[in-house]
Amino acid sequence: MNYHEHQYHSHDGLALHYREYGNGEQVIICLPGLTRNCRDYEGLASHLSRRWRVITPDLRGRGKSQRDPNWKQYLPPTYARDMWTLLDHLGIEQVSIVGTSLGGLMAMIMADQQPQRLRAVVMNDVGPHVPPEAIARLLQYVGRTPPQPDWESAIAMTRKNYGLAYPDADDAFWEQQVRNAWSQREDGSVAPDHDPKIGDALRHASKAAGRVRFLQKIGIRRLRGINFDPWDNFKAMSMPTLLLRGELSDILLPETVARMQAMKPDLEVVTIPGRGHTPTLDEPESRAAIDRFLAEHA
Repeated sequence: MNYHEHQYHSHDGLALHYREYGNGEQVIICLPGLTRNCRDYEGLASHLSRRWRVITPDLRGRGKSQRDPNWKQYLPPTYARDMWTLLDHLGIEQVSIVGTSLGGLMAMIMADQQPQRLRAVVMNDVGPHVPPEAIARLLQYVGRTPPQPDWESAIAMTRKNYGLAYPDADDAFWEQQVRNAWSQREDGSVAPDHDPKIGDALRHASKAAGRVRFLQKIGIRRLRGINFDPWDNFKAMSMPTLLLRGELSDILLPETVARMQAMKPDLEVVTIPGRGHTPTLDEPESRAAIDRFLAEHA
């Protein structure tokens, strides 16, 4: 084991978990996707820790972090606040971010809030626009995945649901994906290792989207320090940024990438072949792009 596990407490008293790899002078924090946790970054964090200090948190409601009794707080601005709390707890003034999906959205919020604290950002298959069809797909299954009687059943179901995103993946890949994101219960069954209420929060936020559009229409674009429009967050990304896109992704479309490049001409873009949403960041193409980018900017 090449990491240490720790806890800290959020502003509202939740016990939150994180791992720490390496002891380099500069720090990289790796932020996971919507229903994932720090275990997704075991490979990348071990690799990066040869040069940098790497922090991989479990967001509230995931992994070993405490579940939030107020499920309506399962939102990107809450997670971003938790990350600032963690960095302040560790006394870290500046950090580089690797953010997958939700983690990339968090990075955009953090870039808007305290840009001087971000050295560089790697965004993994996410942008300011998520197509309605992709949102509808997420709403169908997040928080609704039933427990399975054993690991084999969980692996089979996961492979069936996500096979299009990883068409060339072998059995070992799918087992690792499930072992990272599921946990075994006392009765021997296995279940996704996150609070199902995360799905309720996502559906609640989707229903509120109409009210947000109305506020934007009458000129209100920001409330309590948070932008309604993710594009406004992206505009704040003055720091060097690398965007990875899965070639088969239905979350980050080519036209979204083109708009991002027009808005931020220095944005670096790398397409990961044979991957949908999201690249695991263990692909040779992902590793090469991240190594080069961080060596130059982090």
